[in-house]
Amino acid sequence: MKYKIILAGIVIASLFASCHEFSDDYLDAPAKSTLGESEIFSTAGLAKGAVDGIKIPFAETNSYRGRFLPFYGLNTDVEWYNSSQTVGDNSDLCVYDTKPNNSQMNNTTNAWAMMYAGIERANICIRGLRLYGNPKPGTELGYLLGEALTLRTIYYADLIKAWGDVPARFEPVNTETIYLAKTSRDVIYKQLIADLAEASTLVAWPNEIPATSSVERINKAFVKGFRARLALAASGFQQYPDGVRRSNDTELSVEKMYRLALDEARSVIQSGTAHLEPSFETFWRKYNQENTTAGGESLWELPFAEGRGRMLFTFAVRHTTNDQFHSNGANRGGAAGPLPFVFYDYDQADSRRDVTCVPYKYGTVVNGIAKQELGALNTWYFGKYRYEWMTRHVTSTNDDGVNKIYMRYAEVLLIAAEAANELEGPAAAAPYLKEIRRRAFASADQALKVDNYVNALSSKADMFNAIVDENKYEFTGEMERKQALIRWNLLKVKLDEAKQKMFDLQQHTGQYADVPSTLYFKFKDDNVSLTIYGLNRGEITNPGVDYTSFAWSNLVDTKINSLYKIGVNPDNRQFWPIWQVFIDGSNGKLVNDYNY
Repeated sequence: MKYKIILAGIVIASLFASCHEFSDDYLDAPAKSTLGESEIFSTAGLAKGAVDGIKIPFAETNSYRGRFLPFYGLNTDVEWYNSSQTVGDNSDLCVYDTKPNNSQMNNTTNAWAMMYAGIERANICIRGLRLYGNPKPGTELGYLLGEALTLRTIYYADLIKAWGDVPARFEPVNTETIYLAKTSRDVIYKQLIADLAEASTLVAWPNEIPATSSVERINKAFVKGFRARLALAASGFQQYPDGVRRSNDTELSVEKMYRLALDEARSVIQSGTAHLEPSFETFWRKYNQENTTAGGESLWELPFAEGRGRMLFTFAVRHTTNDQFHSNGANRGGAAGPLPFVFYDYDQADSRRDVTCVPYKYGTVVNGIAKQELGALNTWYFGKYRYEWMTRHVTSTNDDGVNKIYMRYAEVLLIAAEAANELEGPAAAAPYLKEIRRRAFASADQALKVDNYVNALSSKADMFNAIVDENKYEFTGEMERKQALIRWNLLKVKLDEAKQKMFDLQQHTGQYADVPSTLYFKFKDDNVSLTIYGLNRGEITNPGVDYTSFAWSNLVDTKINSLYKIGVNPDNRQFWPIWQVFIDGSNGKLVNDYNY
């Protein structure tokens, strides 16, 4: 059963307030709760309710649920907002042309505000647990401190990922700190990395204690994997006010951060407390079935109750209307999808391809049943998110309640591969890359597609490029690619490469010369699912009279060029601007950089 984010009562709720609405009177007044912090944070049950409350802002309407997750991470060299060509504030968020007054974002309940509300809740819990809880390793209060530190880190990591330098607040707000200028992200990264080091000594491995039996609670494998991710990001390329570069802080050097990342990733791998699901499809089926048991591939998931969250609502294979699979409303899913060439970049034998890239939607309902319908070459869907794989019939008209996977074990393996390649060479990276690819290919193909392929990567450069590609094959549709491209200093390079690939696909030239321009389909015995011929390269012969032909060639210039706005350099727009409402309310402390 899914863990619900529930704040334990009005008493604990009174500890919290949204960080953007503080008044001096409130900040100076004593707490009005029936119970004081000393009692709440020295009592495990009450303290747990307070720490649970840190998660409340994730699910607020304009927070992760309806604004951050649906838009951050698009457009990359593998995924895009499917309406990128439609001019407007929605597409501006994705095509590297966001304005500070964006109508989707410029309000006081936006994700920026909700992230700081979560940080304030975490700061209160961290202070209270340290003062009154005696939070030692192996104790419930110690675990709760580790959980609070990690949840605060999640909010800050996402703030930095989306906005770059942001205000740093690691203590509860008071009258002296209500208005803060931005802090260098280098300073914040160092604090987050230190906080996760402490948290890793306090939280338990998956299934080591009852709290870590679910991926909706923080566990040591996630903390260590997340710390490794942040180390790579902190040492990577990114846009600073003075240009795109690595950090100048010697504590965030490639040598130090990659060593930290490799050590943490190897610690998770050697622990044996997480593993890849044997089948890529089985993993994603379990995800859609809302299997939250810890100890498998998912390390931590942002938890949504059944009536909150929009992962399928936004990203699932498109359903035109309510049908046999859901009652979530009309035109659900399909807001974003893989770029049209991504399907053709996969090896045909790669089991991840057909799970990740879906060319059909579910159409008109007849007698209560919707059938699959071919979509368009320029509009694919993410097959990792499917109402048809759920065991629960969604009835909410605005939300689906499916969690967001924040990190999975596959990323730990690829972090280990990347860091090992950088520090120790391709031979050290090879076992981790092989493990990822071994899951992707059938046993009969592994000698060629796994062993021979990886063994041929004899230089660091070859191995690095293979890891960049493997991240694409593994994570398309999870919106992790953008930050990776930024830290590799490949954002514009890969976006331009993606545009050229789409033009080649449009013209059926170059590496896409053998991609068919006509598909053929018929229905399977269930009279719902399609058998499709012509998707694979070289399938150009009409398969017979029982198939219907379908034109597969509607990729036009305006769609291709909408990957990022013409005249914009994505490397100069790696971050969103701070929204105008927060600039105006900052008492002159906040400004936008990057010529916003």
